[in-house]
Amino acid sequence: MMQIKIINKYIFKELIPPFAISLFFLTFVFLMTRIPEITNMVVNYNMGLSSILLLVVFTLPRFIEFTLPMSAMIAVLLTLMRMSGENEIVALKGAGVSLYKILPPVMIFCLLATCLTMGVTVFGVSWGKLSLKKKSIEIARSSIDAALQERQFNSKLSDIMIYVSHVNMKTRTLKDVFIEDRRTKGITSISVAPLGALIHQDNEKIYTIRLYDGMINQVNSEDNSVSNTNFGSYDINIDLGGTKGESQTLDKDLDELSLTEIVHLIRAGIDDNPQQRRAALMVLHEKFSIPFACLALGLLAFPLGIQSMSLRKSSGFSLGIFFFLLYYFLLAAGWSVGQTGHYPPALGMWLPNVVMGGAGVFLLIRNAKERPVRLPRVVRRVICVIQRLFKRKS
Repeated sequence: MMQIKIINKYIFKELIPPFAISLFFLTFVFLMTRIPEITNMVVNYNMGLSSILLLVVFTLPRFIEFTLPMSAMIAVLLTLMRMSGENEIVALKGAGVSLYKILPPVMIFCLLATCLTMGVTVFGVSWGKLSLKKKSIEIARSSIDAALQERQFNSKLSDIMIYVSHVNMKTRTLKDVFIEDRRTKGITSISVAPLGALIHQDNEKIYTIRLYDGMINQVNSEDNSVSNTNFGSYDINIDLGGTKGESQTLDKDLDELSLTEIVHLIRAGIDDNPQQRRAALMVLHEKFSIPFACLALGLLAFPLGIQSMSLRKSSGFSLGIFFFLLYYFLLAAGWSVGQTGHYPPALGMWLPNVVMGGAGVFLLIRNAKERPVRLPRVVRRVICVIQRLFKRKS
């Protein structure tokens, strides 16, 4: 019994270094996708270092939500592959230790990763997304430059929505401008122009968007009248000082709601909008299904690592990436199927875990009976391709 405890502690400790390295590496890779956007904000919008760090922190939970299960699976794979390659598994079997006896430390490790991931999905993701939205609105209201995102409907300014197809921050010129102005009570003004210019008034937080050769459509909701005016030049003044201090109710998306808010929304009943109810149920199930992917993928990685004696660590990393991509594909397919309403949302979100966990149990039983199963030829070819890509990058 004492020997089993020592073995379990040894395996658990061996899982920690590859998990930490994989988590750091994968999270860094995901963050690199945000570098162009952050660079654009620094160059064009003169953002401070503190604002950039906050944006990175608010983005991290959404990345860690997926890198934690990936790292847990890769850690189990690499650790068991190393033990198999160095004949430690053979020595344990020779000493009468079955695979089922060395499984508990792996499952405990995956269970801890599940709890950590659940904390991120339940609390971190909604907090990060909502905080990111609030910070983006704050940046937009401190400088209109940040609100002028190309080919996006920017509604971060109070009662003004702006769409611009192209922005040149050096010359401060705009192309294909669309502005919806609702600041006058009862009147909605829609201004459209092919060209425009951004003018900043000195010593004031007032910006002027000057439009050229455009048209204004005004709709008066009080008397239901519509007017149309063509212009050669038209100025729209935006006072950021007046909007910065305003306290407005922030509309939250489903993935920005907390767990209690989602449950309350579902219980309150939104029968008049079944599609929204399905989406809320899917977000709720996703908060718990993704953390339990640590257990399902870890259970799959255990027999794969043991029977992959001839593979190197790079191959094990590729193997982990492949199976997580397969899991993510099943999750995306479940999300799409769940949105159609043909299948229950719970089935779409939990089926990938059932498939991966079931495959892991099957392979574990086969390995325990000394009847390992080879991966299909297609899977082996895909893993080889992924391995070659990593070699080229390195």
